Amino acid sequence: MDRAIWAHWYDLPGGDAGYLNWLHQTFMPKILSNRGVLWAAHYEVQKKPKPHHINETGDAVGKGNDYILLFGAEDTHAFSRDAASYTQGKTDRWSAQYSDQDKAMLARRAAVRSAIMTEEARVPGPACGSREGLRLPAPCIQLGSFNGPTPEIEQELLAWYADWRMSALSKLPGCVGMRKLVSTVGWNKHGVIYEFTSLEARVAGMAQVATLYPEQEAWTHAAVPRLVHAFGSPHIGQRIAVLEK
Repeated sequence: MDRAIWAHWYDLPGGDAGYLNWLHQTFMPKILSNRGVLWAAHYEVQKKPKPHHINETGDAVGKGNDYILLFGAEDTHAFSRDAASYTQGKTDRWSAQYSDQDKAMLARRAAVRSAIMTEEARVPGPACGSREGLRLPAPCIQLGSFNGPTPEIEQELLAWYADWRMSALSKLPGCVGMRKLVSTVGWNKHGVIYEFTSLEARVAGMAQVATLYPEQEAWTHAAVPRLVHAFGSPHIGQRIAVLEK
């Protein structure tokens, strides 16, 4: 199972000339070749107006809002830099793999934020049969990354997902699945991925949540403002490349 996700949010201010070809044909396969890494996916963020009930952090964290690069793995240990890089001052195993071209291309990214997250729970959606391969993430995702400022707010968040939201998404037309995540590494303690067959399916499906589950929608507008989201969260991504081991 792909229980861990390494996510990168970033901008590409200099344009994508040569970058996307390198990322999709060289860098993503290179990371995918590592033990325990199972898939790689790249998404272009679809810009949207900020919902009025979303509060964003003012902290100095990366505000990348153009692309999302995801790697899925068996567990978070697949993304370890390895002990030698800390105990012996050696180059970590990720940096050791990077060529000069890799380093130059990675340096073109700006406002980078990353997180290594592990899965807390998941549910399949009505469109789960459309998933390509064994585990590949869907063509459209909604990726939220946020914090609950107090334990009391996190208790409510737990109930909201466990008793309402995940059940709702499991019945939503066009939904491939949903995963609730927590971070091992990163600014955000919490993460969530909604997966849809298309951008259009997401728009249509999420519009139905309010009408199908009015009690949940009322709770949503009361509970969500108590959270602190990363800039742009939740991000809507359209897949532009995907690979599976």
